Amino acid sequence: MIPLRFFASLRLCASDREVLIMAANLTLQYYHAEEDYRRAQSAVEQVQCLEKMLQLIPKHKGTDHLQADLKTRLKEARAEVQREKSAPKGGLSYRIPRQGAGTVIVLGAPNSGKSRLVAELTKAEPEVADYPFTTREPLPAMMPWQDIFIQLVDTPPITDAHLPPYLVSFARTADLVLLCFDGSSDDAPEETNVLLQQLASRKTVLAEATGFVDGDLSNLRIKTRLVVTRGDDPDVDTRLEFWRELAGSELPEWRVELDRTESRETLRDAIFQSLNIIRVYTKAPGQPAVYEEPYALRTGGTVEDLAARVHRDLSAQLKFARVWGEGIHDGQSVGREHVLNEGDMVELHV
Repeated sequence: MIPLRFFASLRLCASDREVLIMAANLTLQYYHAEEDYRRAQSAVEQVQCLEKMLQLIPKHKGTDHLQADLKTRLKEARAEVQREKSAPKGGLSYRIPRQGAGTVIVLGAPNSGKSRLVAELTKAEPEVADYPFTTREPLPAMMPWQDIFIQLVDTPPITDAHLPPYLVSFARTADLVLLCFDGSSDDAPEETNVLLQQLASRKTVLAEATGFVDGDLSNLRIKTRLVVTRGDDPDVDTRLEFWRELAGSELPEWRVELDRTESRETLRDAIFQSLNIIRVYTKAPGQPAVYEEPYALRTGGTVEDLAARVHRDLSAQLKFARVWGEGIHDGQSVGREHVLNEGDMVELHV
């Protein structure tokens, strides 16, 4: 018999989540709080998320172990808050505020094409050169996609002797990781494998989908796509085959040739699609609909989620909403649990 704890730790696809919810009676609100915990960038934020998770988790035998794990994590996070308050200031650390519709961290070995990729997709101007370790500190930039922006963060290269601790935190809190692989380099397979091992040794696994491993809130898979730069190289297939044998990895693969406009634009579209977000527009009652400045929500987001994005107090005051969009009559009144779709126009009533 499979224990309920097993179901309470899976994070795979929609059908798996339905099984999970039925088995442990975990709510979507709980999963949102869990996602916020993963993305927390400070001990204080972790404490807030863990307290909310404990409040939302159903109290029954099927979640006993998960409740105990949450309480342990909460105790550790509170202790970390106290350590941060008493610790002397100093040391190298970075904290980049989340901006845009999603945060994408760009990782790679030296000369893997990270900085060139960020430069081509944004208006940033990172230093790009043929010698290694050109990037010495993280550089955030905004990538436009239609009427939204997505945050890309260029990072220093990872080697067997170089992995700044803050890069682990960056990866763990990202919505998506782009792992750059130089398709023209014979060194790329081994260097990329070293990068995976470095992160895995710190309980951070680059994988096809994001989720905690076996319910362990310290052991995390991060949604990652392998971006093969210089993807037109004639020997790229051989190098990739060697890497997959070496690393045992089945990461989804995107090939890109940054010198070609159509290849760059295909990559831009793929990044948006992989974030699993929708754009939702809002209008004031009695005002005309203007499809500008949308809010980005997780796929499956509800009217209540949108209200919370507009203002943290609005969801509590929300009475109903009118929606123009897919699968409903124009202007139809809906409740807070109504699931929104890409491109919906929403009028919130309080």
